[in-house]
Amino acid sequence: MSDLLHSSSSLRAVVSPMLYASLEPALRAEIEARTHVRSFGDGQIIQQRGEDPDGFWLIEEGMVVAGQFLAEGTFRAVAVLGPGDSYGELAMFSQRPRVVDAVSRGASTVRFIPAGLFLERLARHPASGHALLGALAVQVQDLINLVVELRRGNASARLALLLANMAEGIAAEDSLPITQQELAELLGVTRPTANAALRELEEAGLVARGYGRLRVLDRDALVRFARD
Repeated sequence: MSDLLHSSSSLRAVVSPMLYASLEPALRAEIEARTHVRSFGDGQIIQQRGEDPDGFWLIEEGMVVAGQFLAEGTFRAVAVLGPGDSYGELAMFSQRPRVVDAVSRGASTVRFIPAGLFLERLARHPASGHALLGALAVQVQDLINLVVELRRGNASARLALLLANMAEGIAAEDSLPITQQELAELLGVTRPTANAALRELEEAGLVARGYGRLRVLDRDALVRFARD
């Protein structure tokens, strides 16, 4: 994924084709030749909920956490994204205000792709349009399946399934750069509950914890743990 994961895979809560990645290489090259990258520091806001959907973002380096700032000012994460991941396309296609805030986790470099440029270039590549629809359909199906699965079982089983999804395609020696607080937010539980679930998985020999990161020792066993 990046220098954080030492892998070409992307870290996210749902493992499915990302929309931008489904485009033909020639189309991606055209778009990237006509757009620019921007750098953000740790904690810097990249986009805010309610903004006009005038384009979308492609992560080049680093990590971005998507979620929402609550009324009291705390941030509730819903997805952790890395290089190669894109976000904001759905708001652009629906022409509705953005529904999530996006915050840089550590230093990140992202490319903004304006809606006008993207749609004009996409019209010249009908095969990419079909691929885009296919990737979107797979995303929706995977999300439905994940939501159903995450509603089953206790916190430990749900966390096992979430980590198994996030570790898809990640080499066994690599680690997931995610905090306990982010895992708690993704699961919709308190941090102590997430910590207890992590401890259970660690005692079962399924994961190894480190500061701000987590290594999945046996992905297949995590799936079995989640479904037993």
